[in-house]
Amino acid sequence: MKPIRALIAPLALILLAAPAWADKIGLKELSGYLNGLTTAETEFTQVNADGSIATGKLIIKRPGRIRFEYAPPDKSLVLASSGNVAIFDAKSNQAPEQYPLKRTPLNLILAANVDLGRAKTVVGHTEVKNATQVVAQDPAHPEYGQIALMFTANPTTLRQWVITDDLGQQTTVILGNLKTGSNYSASLFNITDEIERRGR
Repeated sequence: MKPIRALIAPLALILLAAPAWADKIGLKELSGYLNGLTTAETEFTQVNADGSIATGKLIIKRPGRIRFEYAPPDKSLVLASSGNVAIFDAKSNQAPEQYPLKRTPLNLILAANVDLGRAKTVVGHTEVKNATQVVAQDPAHPEYGQIALMFTANPTTLRQWVITDDLGQQTTVILGNLKTGSNYSASLFNITDEIERRGR
């Protein structure tokens, strides 16, 4: 298994390449960027709370849909659509674990209208190593956890996020280069269809 330093190194190079004088990106601009990010595809590296590492492909189709395809040997799948999140464990023959999308901070960037300027949504907005970090939460339900988003400028680009769940455990997702503007079938994110395909 690769050391975490080796996996995070590409992100560090991106951040170091950013202009040292760059100011943090404003919340209005970041909201506009996320609202314009209707589809995106990228490779990702995930660092879990226990230190384990997984890789795979991520596809976003806003609003409300995301697909995490984990690479071997994991080969698990996480889907979000129709207001729910489903976790398909490749090692289990059981039905996927499901819970409401609104109970995860990821809902904040998959919402139909992202508004980081909404009162009490953003609890942190700082410049970190030539990047802009925004820490956001559901103002009505801060107990659901937080998501820390990292952006670089010129052009504004989402580089990673760290989700802190309701138990205080953190999961980091480091993104590769985002491919945007593609058209993805809704069936790619359909939880019911995936259950039927897997016979669960």
